[in-house]
Amino acid sequence: MAQYGGMKADDAKRLKDLERENARLKKIVADRRLDIDMLKELNRGS
Repeated sequence: MAQYGGMKADDAKRLKDLERENARLKKIVADRRLDIDMLKELNRGS
């Protein structure tokens, strides 16, 4: 089986998939934080 940086090819692919999913989830969290901050600002103005 092919090796990549000491990893088997399927392990390297799994790591890449997890990194991609982690980036996607971090973006979702950042978007929600922006939503919360906007709502807090709107609430202060009321």
